[in-house]
Amino acid sequence: MNHNTKPLLFWAGMVLLILPGLLHAYLLMPFPGSQDINAITICYYLEKIVLPLRIIGAILLIIYFIRFFANNTRKHKIIKVSVIIICLGSFYFTDYMFKAEVMFKETQKARFANGLANKVPQSYLVIGVVSNGVAKAYPIIYLGYHHKVQDSLAGKPVLVTYCTMCRTGRVYDPVIKGIEQTFRLVGARHYNAIIEDVSTRTWWYQATGVAAVGPMKGAHLEELPYEQMTLGAWLSRYPASLIMQPDGGYLDDYIDLKDYDHKQAVDKDSTLKNKDSLVRKSWMVGIIANGKPKAYDWRQLVKKQILNDKLNGTPLVIAVEEDQQSFHTWSSLVDGKQLHFMMDKDNCLADQETASIWDWKGKCISGPNKGKQLSTIQSYQEYWRSWKQFHPATELWRGM
Repeated sequence: MNHNTKPLLFWAGMVLLILPGLLHAYLLMPFPGSQDINAITICYYLEKIVLPLRIIGAILLIIYFIRFFANNTRKHKIIKVSVIIICLGSFYFTDYMFKAEVMFKETQKARFANGLANKVPQSYLVIGVVSNGVAKAYPIIYLGYHHKVQDSLAGKPVLVTYCTMCRTGRVYDPVIKGIEQTFRLVGARHYNAIIEDVSTRTWWYQATGVAAVGPMKGAHLEELPYEQMTLGAWLSRYPASLIMQPDGGYLDDYIDLKDYDHKQAVDKDSTLKNKDSLVRKSWMVGIIANGKPKAYDWRQLVKKQILNDKLNGTPLVIAVEEDQQSFHTWSSLVDGKQLHFMMDKDNCLADQETASIWDWKGKCISGPNKGKQLSTIQSYQEYWRSWKQFHPATELWRGM
C-alpha cells in the first residue's frame, strides 16, 4: 500500500477553506473581544479575498481526494470526511447566521401612512426628519431591525440609519459625487454599523458618516438634521407627518426590539451595579458645537429635565419632556442674548429673564418674547462607549 497521504495538503486546503471566513465573521460581528480591535482595514481586504482563498482551498482538497485520499487508513478517512462535513456546516454560520446583511434585511419598499391611517403606537420613539415642509417619522423599533431605510423626502433621496449596538440614529444624503448610492450593511466595528456604497465599495461608519476604508477614505457623507422623540410628540409638532409602517414580513423581528426604545439595557460588559454609575451602555445625549463634542448623562438629564449650558461659546438648553423620552436641544440665544430656561410653577417651559412661556416646539407662546423661535441644535442619544469611541476628546456632564 502507498502510505504517501500528504496530510499537509489536506490541512492547507482546510485552513484556506474555513479560516478566512471565520476570521471575517468574527471581526465584523460583536463576538467577545472582536469589536475592541482596530481591524477595519484588515476586514475590508479580507472580505475581498475570502472567496479566492476558498477556491484555492477547494482546489487543494480536490487534488488531495483524487490523488491521496485512498492511501489513508479507514480511521483517517473517517476523520477527514468528518472534518469536511463540519467545514461545510461552518459556512452556515459565517455566510448566513452571522452575516449582517442576511440577519438584518432592509425593507424593500418602506410603506407610510398619515396620522389617521397610522397603526404605530404614539408611545414609540421615532427618528423625525423634515425637508421643505414635508415631515416623515421612522419608528426606531422598525428602523433598529433594518438598520437603514433608503427613502426620499420632498423629492430628495435620504438614507435614514439606526445602529442598535450604539443606540443612535443618523440621517444622510446618499448622493456621492452626484450619484445616488445604494448601501448594504456590512457588519460592525467598534460596536457601530458599517455600511458600503455599491459604486465605490467604500466602507462608512454609521455614527459619523466617515469613510473608514476604501477609495473614498476620509470623505464624509452629508448629514441631514433630525430629531428623536415619541411619535405622539412628533405628531403634535407635525400633524401632517407621514409615519413609516411595519413591514409585514418582519413582524417577528420587530418583536425582539419591543422594549428597546423604552428600557435602558443592563451593561453585561460591566461589573458596576449602581444604577447611577457610568457604564459602557449608559445613555448619553451627545452634542458637537463648533467642533467641540460633549456628552450629557441621560439619567441625570431626566432628573433635571432642563439643563442650561454653554459649549465652545454656544449657549444651549437641553429639555426633556414629561414622557421622559422626548428631548430637544436648542440654542438659547435670542436677539443676541442668552436666555436661561426652567419649568415654572405651572410646569411650563419658561425663560428666567422675561418669564415668557415656550412650547415644546421651541416657540414662545406668551410673554415679552412671544413669537420668537429657538433654533434647533443637532443632538444624538447614544451609548457612552460609542460616543467616547468616535469622540475621544469629549467633555462629559454627569449632573454634578
